[in-house]
Amino acid sequence: MAKRNPETTARNKIINELTAQLQEIHDEVLKATGFDSVHSLHGKIGGKFDQFIDIKNEVISSPEHFISLWLEGYKKNLIDRGAYAENSNLYETYKLLQKYTIFKDYLFIFLKRVYLRNYEALSKKRPLIEDAEIYIGQNNANYGILITPRFANGSWENDKSEIRHFKKQYWSIGHILETGFIIPSKNDKMTFKDIPDYLNFFVNVIVRNSGSKYEMEIAEHYREFVLNHERPENIPLLIPEFRYEGIDVIHKYRLDYTIIEPNDLNKIGFELSPWSTHGQLNGTKGMTQAEINEKAKSNFEKEMTKHKNYFKKHAIFSMIYTDEELKDTKNIFNDMKKYLEPKTSTTQLKLHIFDDFFKNDVTKK
Repeated sequence: MAKRNPETTARNKIINELTAQLQEIHDEVLKATGFDSVHSLHGKIGGKFDQFIDIKNEVISSPEHFISLWLEGYKKNLIDRGAYAENSNLYETYKLLQKYTIFKDYLFIFLKRVYLRNYEALSKKRPLIEDAEIYIGQNNANYGILITPRFANGSWENDKSEIRHFKKQYWSIGHILETGFIIPSKNDKMTFKDIPDYLNFFVNVIVRNSGSKYEMEIAEHYREFVLNHERPENIPLLIPEFRYEGIDVIHKYRLDYTIIEPNDLNKIGFELSPWSTHGQLNGTKGMTQAEINEKAKSNFEKEMTKHKNYFKKHAIFSMIYTDEELKDTKNIFNDMKKYLEPKTSTTQLKLHIFDDFFKNDVTKK
């Protein structure tokens, strides 16, 4: 049985407490405001939050952040109405909120509950549509990772309308358990029954196919890390063989490993560059020193172009490890672990809106 998410449990407990608080004061609020039912009351304060907040693009970090955005959107809506603002139902509710403290208290509790009920959708940064699918692996053994995959007209695509509602952390272990790998141009998937099943495929099929002993060692470090973690589903994927040109069979580059951080969606690449495959020159017999130097220069420029193109197209910063560092892949994995633990993002709240909204008539400015 999957381990219960303690954050979800705690959040549900708070939601229940907020519901109890609303029930305790809703009769008093109805009496003060003159609304005839709780349904009518909630229609006035809860039916338009997506009108006041750009929920498709905002990443909302806390209930306070949500409330401040709601108030700011409400204020802007009134101001934009100009001379007609005072004739609107919106203005009528606004004046009731200014007049009755109990109604303001009810609003804050209600909006806090709205936020917590929609926490997963509101608090996550959503990837751009063009970044919502990635492809990995060797030629003829490549796989796709989408967020809301569906097969239509002979190919895979994301259901764009559902990306925001995806409940798992994007590009995490939980993500791959939810979606599996899609098989390009074929209505088929590679799915996994549990975390050990996925990790076995990750190590012994995808990474093993690369033929790199260094990639294999790091894959084993990752498997051990995930299996011993308290919250394994939230760990970002260690993405092997990220394909620079996407699904195209003919492509220029692959990164050995990539991590996409769950909160801000930053991409960090890890390139393992032993001299034997990335620097050593073969076929130099009979070449002049100048020709050898020119060949070495060409190889170096090719390698640097690879990393620059990854950064320009995908905003992937790559960390490069050479022979001396590759002697101990555990140290390399320790670098990776810095990006495998989710970070808490913070957003500066516009706290002034709280006082401004309730103390001054915004339509008079």
